[in-house]
Amino acid sequence: MTDTTTTDPTTTVDTYLAMWNEEDPSRRAEHISAAWADDGRYADPLQEAEGHAALSEMVAGIHQQLPGHRFTRTSGIDVHHDELRFGWQLAAPDGTVAVAGVDVGAVADDGRLRRITGFFGALPEG
Repeated sequence: MTDTTTTDPTTTVDTYLAMWNEEDPSRRAEHISAAWADDGRYADPLQEAEGHAALSEMVAGIHQQLPGHRFTRTSGIDVHHDELRFGWQLAAPDGTVAVAGVDVGAVADDGRLRRITGFFGALPEG
């Protein structure tokens, strides 16, 4: 059963980032359920996933590739209509930033994510 409580954007985004950092599959599933609509879709230049199970598998793969790395939000959350964007970084255990970028997304009526598109690095020069 889906929770119909509306979630504010900061809670949604911070729960989304907690999903990326959670190694325990059961706790990660709780973050995913709280942050993502059932048919939520994620895409970045290297991977994509649709639905809760695929999102969890994608995150598990990142933990295998980059053990101990942690995602953090590096900006406030810019919101208008049902769209949002925010900056983030992925740091190694020693604090070295492996990659940083911007995520752009859309939220459902209940405040959970319908879509996130991740972009790596700074914006390209014009």
